[in-house]
Amino acid sequence: MNRTYEVMYIVRPDLEEADLEKLIEGFNTVVTNGGGEVTNIEKLGRRRLAYIVRKFQDGIYILLHVSADGPLIAELERRLRVTEQVIKFITVRTDEENKRLAKVKALRDKKVKVSAQQAPAPVAPPAPAPVAAEPVAAEPVAAAEPVAATEPEAAPVTA
Repeated sequence: MNRTYEVMYIVRPDLEEADLEKLIEGFNTVVTNGGGEVTNIEKLGRRRLAYIVRKFQDGIYILLHVSADGPLIAELERRLRVTEQVIKFITVRTDEENKRLAKVKALRDKKVKVSAQQAPAPVAPPAPAPVAAEPVAAEPVAAAEPVAATEPEAAPVTA
């Protein structure tokens, strides 16, 4: 059963362009000869690595979108592991995520259609009444008498 995968690998930054093309073609032939299909190849270019890997600070990133079965991906990963020019790789299965996203999109489209059918035509809200800008005369404020701190009165002492 074919599943979709994203295979990203990082190649040494000192690799020549011709050698890089040869390496990419080699991995593509592994997939196609095994019965899989490479749907997309993205060269993301030379980028800085987050940490030093095999004494390299930079690497050339390549992303493959592959449709294949599990044993073929295992063989591709084995070849990535033993190839000296590849310094790091990761494989992510994306078919489950694509299925989930398609389901969410279908539900969202269904809700949009239902709400569009049920909702009446939008009515513009009434415009607010214009407010005239009249100057307001300031009324003098009476000064309040100062409030003294009140202490509780002492009860008269009777002898």
